[in-house]
Amino acid sequence: MEMESINRTMVPDVSGAPQATVPSRLSFQGLVEKCSSSIRQWATGWRGNREAHAVRGGGMAARSQGNPWYIAGFVLVVFLLSWHFFTLRSSFDQRGLTEEQLQMMEFNGDIMRAADGSYAWNPEKEKVKGIPGPLAVFEKAREELSEAFVKKGTNDHGIAYLVLYTVSRFAGGFLAASIIAIMLGVILGLNKVLFRAANPFIQIMKPISPLAWMPLLLYTVKDPKWTAVLVVFMAAIWPTLATTAFGVSSLRKEYLHVAAIVQLSWFERLFKVILPGAAPTIVNGLRISFGSALVAVVPAEMLLGELGVGYLSWIEWNNLDIAGVIFAILVVGVVGVILDAGFNKLAGFVTYQE
Repeated sequence: MEMESINRTMVPDVSGAPQATVPSRLSFQGLVEKCSSSIRQWATGWRGNREAHAVRGGGMAARSQGNPWYIAGFVLVVFLLSWHFFTLRSSFDQRGLTEEQLQMMEFNGDIMRAADGSYAWNPEKEKVKGIPGPLAVFEKAREELSEAFVKKGTNDHGIAYLVLYTVSRFAGGFLAASIIAIMLGVILGLNKVLFRAANPFIQIMKPISPLAWMPLLLYTVKDPKWTAVLVVFMAAIWPTLATTAFGVSSLRKEYLHVAAIVQLSWFERLFKVILPGAAPTIVNGLRISFGSALVAVVPAEMLLGELGVGYLSWIEWNNLDIAGVIFAILVVGVVGVILDAGFNKLAGFVTYQE
């Protein structure tokens, strides 16, 4: 009994003591849970914002990828503004110049005297000083287009007639070269021995510049008009001939076997099996020949002095009208784009994908 009382006095009775540690532990756990929930809410909101930005960014990227004309228009505006400011020239300032110096500059044609006695740069002399700005080129284009269908003389025709002359020479040479090249290519492609024999000569003739043929052609036909057409012909025939022969020789043998089984005639086999089967390769060759012929017709007109877009560029250079030269270059580019678009439209009717 005495020992038991001693133990009770030495061991404190904690049954009735307040549990101070439990509320503190519970409050700490609640704080942790609140912080965790806050972090989860912030992370959820951040992911949602990121996904929203990604969706908006993807939409903007899709819109930018779907509208390349915006980028092209922006590049064009930047180019024109840069061209304008780099070629912009300040007005003539006569301060610091003596009367004798001004008279000498006026005598040389550098400046002109106005009605009020002031001086300004001579616009005719400005044409040959550096590259003209876009405003000068636009003014030249406006003048030429306003007289597009006017014939002022034997060698002074409007731009519409010059484009017509160039396109007619191009079309004549290109069509003749295409017909002959496709016919010879089919013959060479169907006979592999003949194709191997003729291929070295084709590869030698293909890289020769068509302008290198011009002196010989002019000496032979003695007519500048036909010489320009033959230059286009020489530029267009070799790529089409090589690709046609390769396309026909690479034609699947199953196609020819089926044609033989159904007993098609030679012409039926040609128009129903051979040409349709080799059409993609032939069109690729025609596209190469198209670009080569278009590049060849302009310098041919320049060197031969025949009326056309190339002749316009050379005449403007002889007149030292750089704005006219730039206008002629732009006309060549526009005509080439239109012809190329028409060719691609026609080529889409005969090409296919297996």
